[in-house]
Amino acid sequence: MSTFEEITPGAVFRAGPRSVTELEIIEFARRYDPQFFHIDPARAAASRWGGVIASGWMTCGIAMELAVRGVLSDSNSIGSPGIEQLQWEKPVRPADSLSLCITVLETRISSSGALGVVRWRWELTNQDQARVLDLIATSLFDLGARAG
Repeated sequence: MSTFEEITPGAVFRAGPRSVTELEIIEFARRYDPQFFHIDPARAAASRWGGVIASGWMTCGIAMELAVRGVLSDSNSIGSPGIEQLQWEKPVRPADSLSLCITVLETRISSSGALGVVRWRWELTNQDQARVLDLIATSLFDLGARAG
């Protein structure tokens, strides 16, 4: 658990690793991003990707899962107004092991005084330390709520 007060500029949070399976890649993509290179191993093998790759949206979901486990679980986080930057730098493949590094860029109190605002960079890397996701997001924390 992290409170807004613990999330200071320069702070680094880490979570993972988390393994990815071909089955979950295909199941996610069948439902949300049914392009052939996500759901059809034979066609994907013959494509430029050389095999099934995860949807970028699944990659974002894994980053979020790790962020919750590493920072946001039981915190006073109440959501996000959006993402400033999103880059999928390398494809996520079956058997990849992903780890998240979150670096706090800046924090402030909202003009109302009710919210803590955090701007941070999330970098998701695979087992070879290759960055597969790079995003900058803003998150909101309820300063009047108690965690738990």
